[in-house]
Amino acid sequence: MIQQLRPLFPYMRKYRSTLLFGAVCVLLNNGVWILFAQVLARAINDLNTGHARHRLLTYASLLLAIAGTKGIFQFLTRWLIIGVSREIEFDMRNDLFRHLEGLSYSFYQRTRTGDVMARATNDLNAVRMGIGPAVMYSANTLAFMSGALFFMLHISPKLTLYAFAPLPIVSIVIQRMGKQIHFRFERIQAMFSDITARVQENLSGVRVIRAFVQEGPEISRFEEDNDEYIRRSIKLVRIRGLMWPSLELMLSGSIILVLWLGGREVLQHRINLGDFVAFNTYMVQLTWPIIAVGWVIDIFQRGTASLARIQQLFDEKPEVTDADVPRTGVPTEVLGTIEFRDLTFRYPKTEESGDSEPPLVLKNVNLKVPAGTSLAIVGPTGSGKSTLVHLIPRVYDAEPESVFVDGRPIREFPLGLLRKNVGFVPQETFLFSDTIRENIALGVEDSTDAEVRAAADAASIAAEIEDFPESFDTMVGERGITLSGGQKQRTAIARALIRNPKILVLDDALASVDTQTEDRILHHLRRLMEGRTTIFISHRVSTVRDADQIAVLANGEIVELGSHDELIAKNGYYTELYNKQLLEEELETV
Repeated sequence: MIQQLRPLFPYMRKYRSTLLFGAVCVLLNNGVWILFAQVLARAINDLNTGHARHRLLTYASLLLAIAGTKGIFQFLTRWLIIGVSREIEFDMRNDLFRHLEGLSYSFYQRTRTGDVMARATNDLNAVRMGIGPAVMYSANTLAFMSGALFFMLHISPKLTLYAFAPLPIVSIVIQRMGKQIHFRFERIQAMFSDITARVQENLSGVRVIRAFVQEGPEISRFEEDNDEYIRRSIKLVRIRGLMWPSLELMLSGSIILVLWLGGREVLQHRINLGDFVAFNTYMVQLTWPIIAVGWVIDIFQRGTASLARIQQLFDEKPEVTDADVPRTGVPTEVLGTIEFRDLTFRYPKTEESGDSEPPLVLKNVNLKVPAGTSLAIVGPTGSGKSTLVHLIPRVYDAEPESVFVDGRPIREFPLGLLRKNVGFVPQETFLFSDTIRENIALGVEDSTDAEVRAAADAASIAAEIEDFPESFDTMVGERGITLSGGQKQRTAIARALIRNPKILVLDDALASVDTQTEDRILHHLRRLMEGRTTIFISHRVSTVRDADQIAVLANGEIVELGSHDELIAKNGYYTELYNKQLLEEELETV
């Protein structure tokens, strides 16, 4: 049990003073409540002898005072302990989100978004229940049972033995059922993750589903997953439904046994009536705490199962870190010179790849891009173009001493400094469900309207944005769904330009725009490219022809390198691509 809760200890230490005060309230709450039966016993004994009828008001007042005091301490107990569970949930959620934000890109390639969402919401709630109500009821049960046991033994050790005789059986039942609850709840949560992932994928890809008329099949698949979720939930309900009646049956049998044997003791004057009433009062008072043990075991097993699932996320370590940043002589600026030296790269192993090494994506790449110059990369699909530029902002980490910035190994640059100076526009444009203004100004604090407008103008999107009813305050919808592909790409380019980066990387960022718009963007970019290093990938010769260098990648290797005129003279892949596009342009004009 302690081992299962170990990940929560750092969070609980933070609130140890509150938990200590809560523990004191638990003791006072149960200590006062234990006195209820003692006052009741004295009242019955005195009234039974007929000597203390004038004290009836005193006993009644004491009982009311005990009930009122218990209510106060019970409120404080709930407020403190359950309040701490809410605070721990808050801290864990923040830590989990912070941890997820720092994980490497490869983690999100192999992990479904819906699964992460389920763990960050549903599982966290289960953990809160496990450290809030479960801890509170467990402490109450333990405290009250300890106090009640002392007085019950004082009244009659024999009756106490009969009263607690079923406890060994109860403990065995709880232990076995608890294991079943843990196992079955883990399977339920795994199925819940599958359902969440399916809903998330369907909502994100709703246009594709409708375009291919897949609403019916997707609904059927969702129903199958939902049916499986219900089946697993019903199995858990069965074990939970069996636990409480079993506990109640055993406790009821114990109470009946005590009434029968204790009644005989009273008739034989071995126990006075007041003590017998007190003993039975303790039995009744113990009924709910002991039954609550079953409920506590239920939510505790749910909580530990969910905690294990959350801990799996915390156990994930980012592959790209600042571990190699030197303690002294840390770079404070980026000038923009990029160099690849004997670069060979393969993607990390995954569960799908097993023990086999993933294939090489880049092989012996040697390339230098001086600061303030431009490099264009062309090549067939799958040649490693995107992988190469992803190594610059360290989306992935290459082997040490293979990628350099300003003559220093790229790993010596703090990630924050490096990525702040790299404006990266990926192939797959992602926009947040926010205004166009906020999407463009992402990561730039205190940006002015003029800066946002200038960046949009440089990306040839400003005029179109201003035609929208709400201009730059237009909401773009989830993933920018209300914008066209070209508009999304140009908004992403504006988002990169507003940062005024020393290095600008455009990974086929003009693929969704027409040639006229491309010319306008390139015209603006040529002015903005002055003084900064620019690397762009494209399949259009018109896009790359003015670059200072053009690299042709094939099968992960640089097979051609030079300016436009130099590559045309080589009569290789680039020449073939150039001639093919010339022919396409001529056919379009016919």
